[in-house]
Amino acid sequence: MSNSMYFILATVCLIVGYIVYGGIVSKVFGAQPERPTPAKTMADGVDYVEMPTWKVWLVQLLNIAGVGPVFGPILGAVWGPSALVWIVIGTIFAGAVHDFMAGMLSVRYNGANVPAIVGYNLGNIAKQIMRVFAVVLLVLVGVVFVAAPAGLLAKLTPATFNLTFWVCVIFAYYFIATIMPIDKIIGNFYPVFGAILIIMAVGMTVMMFVESANGTMEFYNSAVWANQNPKGAPIFPLVFITIACGALSGFHATQSPLMARCMANEKLGKPVFYGSMVAEGFIGLVWATVGMSFYHGPEALQAAIAAGGPGNVVTESSMALMGSIGGVLAILGVVVLPITSGDTAFRAARLTIAEAFNYSQKGIAPRLYLAVPMFLVGIFLSQVDFTIIWRYFGWANQTLATIMLWAGAAYLMRRDRCHWLCTVPAVFMTAVCVSYICYEPTMGFAISIDISNIVGVIAAIVAFVAFMMLGRKPVAGAPVNC
Repeated sequence: MSNSMYFILATVCLIVGYIVYGGIVSKVFGAQPERPTPAKTMADGVDYVEMPTWKVWLVQLLNIAGVGPVFGPILGAVWGPSALVWIVIGTIFAGAVHDFMAGMLSVRYNGANVPAIVGYNLGNIAKQIMRVFAVVLLVLVGVVFVAAPAGLLAKLTPATFNLTFWVCVIFAYYFIATIMPIDKIIGNFYPVFGAILIIMAVGMTVMMFVESANGTMEFYNSAVWANQNPKGAPIFPLVFITIACGALSGFHATQSPLMARCMANEKLGKPVFYGSMVAEGFIGLVWATVGMSFYHGPEALQAAIAAGGPGNVVTESSMALMGSIGGVLAILGVVVLPITSGDTAFRAARLTIAEAFNYSQKGIAPRLYLAVPMFLVGIFLSQVDFTIIWRYFGWANQTLATIMLWAGAAYLMRRDRCHWLCTVPAVFMTAVCVSYICYEPTMGFAISIDISNIVGVIAAIVAFVAFMMLGRKPVAGAPVNC
């Protein structure tokens, strides 16, 4: 089977998954079109602003799609075509369910951020831990999402506009986007960013088909679905940590509340939250396919990554497939992704801090009081080597997603709905996260893979049993009419 046929089959699965499973998830949750949303009941002209459906969907997609659905699938492609399986299954049954629950629970909890959502369903201790965890994660995401686009832009512009220049420009944009009303900056700029993103996704897809028809691009060892990683790194749990935002990402739980405050009707939960994750899964498919086709072998792909990271793969493949002008547009499409996640990462951090201290953000002064020190910390951290810190991000990201899935499962269980929609992926990801931290040699405990997997499975079983025993127990202070 050719790479184009694999790609078409995977894309069809995503579309069918959205139509069928997305409808099931929405029905089980119990979306109520007649129920007023926070955009109507709590409108403040800053963060709670009703926006058109198409714009809410586009902003949600750009918010959640950082470098993850590009860099993650490229890195995951070294394991071979089996990476596509995780992107498809992960998106339909884990990532999109996670994003839907995070977004719709925020709608039901008056636009609450992820720490409050977790607290209402898993208890106050979990809430306090998640507050610290979420703010640290968001600031780190914002800082890291400065470096990636700045590096790509520096390669496209004259030497005068170097890395430092672009870092300053992007930080300045992030600051303005963080303190201004969401419909003034983000709501107006994102349609332009979205057009660039569409050119990238459509252009790379079309050229893959063209090159496949010419016989110049083909999956390496496409008939072999076993582990093709040149270093022999195990598929489980590494693929499920490496390919995060293209299949499942806890970062999305911090972003979905932003659009939960702008949605006009609960019936939009399926297209906005579930649908945007499916669209991100498609982006992941594009870049996983490029990684597995352009270099004609896992060793060659590994060498390209070693020479300049996933960004090098983006630059080489975009220029080769789409020419100089088209290649620049494709690279700009990749640049858009981290920028449109970095700005909302800082914004979500501001709102999370404000929520923790019950600090109104209606006026410009209160927003500045939180944003200025937060950005000073971010600028300081941008001078630090993030090589080691970034290793923790993949694990932390999936751990946050796992906790959010458990929170969603508890919400459904207490309402006698099919909690298995969240419980099954939560159990699986518990095993993944525990196994990974046990196995990882540089940031974890460097335990053998066999023992790590056993520990991961045991941890998942313990978590499942505890959930089944305690999941129905009410949480003090949690809203009851949601």
